[in-house]
Amino acid sequence: MDNGNQQDDENDSVTRLDLDHELPAGEDGPAAEAIDVVPLEEYRKLKEERDTLFDRAARQQAEFENFRKRNAREQAEFKHYAVADAVKTMLPILDSLQRALDSAPADDKMRQGVELILRQFNDALAKLGVEPVAAKGQPFDPTQHEAVEMVETKEAPDDSVLEELQRGYRIKDRLLRPAMVRVARNPKK
Repeated sequence: MDNGNQQDDENDSVTRLDLDHELPAGEDGPAAEAIDVVPLEEYRKLKEERDTLFDRAARQQAEFENFRKRNAREQAEFKHYAVADAVKTMLPILDSLQRALDSAPADDKMRQGVELILRQFNDALAKLGVEPVAAKGQPFDPTQHEAVEMVETKEAPDDSVLEELQRGYRIKDRLLRPAMVRVARNPKK
């Protein structure tokens, strides 16, 4: 029977708690005593303080979002520049492969191997976003080309690139190395 009495006690406490919270307005009881009446001026002050805290929290959240975006952008730029620096160190190797290819006879098996290696190298650079700077036949652009020699000729337009001596490269917007070129200069009439 103790179990039955214990169950009745639990049900009574639940019922009492439920009743305490559901007292109609105007009746006295523990729930009515817990309600404090706040003067209007203090209410306005608390509301203003709450609004200030919400505003501060919104600003902090916006600042954090801006920080997160800035950090992601800086990491992407760091990766971009790290790749650019690594590629710069490999450009002399690429130049040497090109010179080996230019000097090898057309029917040589060694030439075929160098062509394959050069093609693989260029494909790998393309995957990293590296592209050659257009030079031969283009107008001379001092931001993309480095003039090594001016050649007087009537066969090409003035200030156009006649020959590319060393290929230039860029990665996206950044110039890794300017193209070394010979530039045409028309003789004065």
